[in-house]
Amino acid sequence: MNEELNYAEMLEIPVETVTVKRKERKRRSAPQDAELSNKLVEQVNDRMEEADDPAYAESKEIERAGKPVEKKGKFARRLIIGEFVAVVALCLTIFLTNIFMSNSAINTFVRGLFQGQTAAAADERTYTDFKLSPVVNEYTDAEITVSDTGVLSFTAKCSVYAPCEGTLASVNGDAETGMTIELKHSDSFSTIISGLDAVYYGEGQSIKNNVPLGYSDGEGSVRVMFYSNGSLLNCYTLGEGEIAWS
Repeated sequence: MNEELNYAEMLEIPVETVTVKRKERKRRSAPQDAELSNKLVEQVNDRMEEADDPAYAESKEIERAGKPVEKKGKFARRLIIGEFVAVVALCLTIFLTNIFMSNSAINTFVRGLFQGQTAAAADERTYTDFKLSPVVNEYTDAEITVSDTGVLSFTAKCSVYAPCEGTLASVNGDAETGMTIELKHSDSFSTIISGLDAVYYGEGQSIKNNVPLGYSDGEGSVRVMFYSNGSLLNCYTLGEGEIAWS
């Protein structure tokens, strides 16, 4: 406005006759601006479609990542349900066959799972199933005697052998008082040897009849006794170092 007054003074125009009009700028309304923006976007899209620009692409529905997880969860639930049904069916089958068919193959198989090891460990051999061997070697000058009750005894400095193969069930005593061992040959047949000064094996080990199991220093008597189901046996004979059932 000051510039206009200065300009009027330069032209010697009375200031009172000068009317200054100020032109106001019109503001565009928000709806018009939005309409122009939409038209501009439509024009740009039309040009992009006509030019077949690869940068233009239609909007597509976004696939949700949760859908495959949901399918996997359903499959896992179905698998668990199927396994449960199979277990129930198997138990029901075993129950019914156990009632109506006790000797069926499935019952025999199940019983074998729980009783197979026990049956395999059972040794029902009797003493007559074993062949007796000498308890001292042939080079030992030992006088061996047998009592009426069936106790075999001798006194000599020598190695001592098992009369037949077995397992060392127990070892008792010591070298000063004499050591006593028990050999298990089967569930019913066993041998007890006492008066040893040394034992070469530990409990639970297997004993062979051709390998020494102990030693006697010859100062004490060694006694050998055979037992069947806890009863002392005297049904054997001794001849030239050989032992045999009578």
